[in-house]
Amino acid sequence: MSLNVVPDYLVACAGFIYIVAFLIINQIVLRCMLLVGSAFYVAYYAVVAGEPLWMAIFTNIGISTANFLGLLILIFSRSRLAIPKEHSDIYPVFSLLPPGDFRTLIRLGRRRVLNEDAVLTRDGAPVDTLYFVLRGEVVAEKRGETFMLPERIFIGEVGYLTRDGASATTRLAKGGEVLEWDVARLRAKAKQSARFNLALDALISKDLAAKVSRAGAPGKGDTAPVSVA
Repeated sequence: MSLNVVPDYLVACAGFIYIVAFLIINQIVLRCMLLVGSAFYVAYYAVVAGEPLWMAIFTNIGISTANFLGLLILIFSRSRLAIPKEHSDIYPVFSLLPPGDFRTLIRLGRRRVLNEDAVLTRDGAPVDTLYFVLRGEVVAEKRGETFMLPERIFIGEVGYLTRDGASATTRLAKGGEVLEWDVARLRAKAKQSARFNLALDALISKDLAAKVSRAGAPGKGDTAPVSVA
């Protein structure tokens, strides 16, 4: 094989790998293939001329370094290492979320145990805070009726989604544990990140589906409305 043909093969391989990479949806595989393609480009710039094209080589190395760092961040966000240790006990409840999105959700909110009885939402009032009840039963009042809601549910999710006022008054007794998020801040993050928005919508949709299932169960339709906030 002529030495003059080698650069042609190198750049052809690099171009082919890049083309295939951009047809792949999986971000980890895509980035790995781009790293391989960049290696071929670096080899090409090293032999195509009488002397290595150092500027092109260093530029490609810089691009590859940025791609590699992005790959590490992507892998980290999908691994359990991204789950904050202090909240790893509740991750199974949010397992629908990738670890990275769970980390983001937790950092946007606050986890606390109530030191006194608290009103979470008031009938007709704007929903400024979204809650997830980790422990404790919620007392709800709606259309003159009082009923109990189980733990591990969202409170205020309908108001968060629709921007309407709460449709019920809900209370959680002292000792209950909640996660709470400022609605404005949560919406801002959801607007900023489409991936996070989809993950959060999926989580809330799962919660709503569970409420619908409970409401439709025989003998429970009068005590477990589909939504209360």
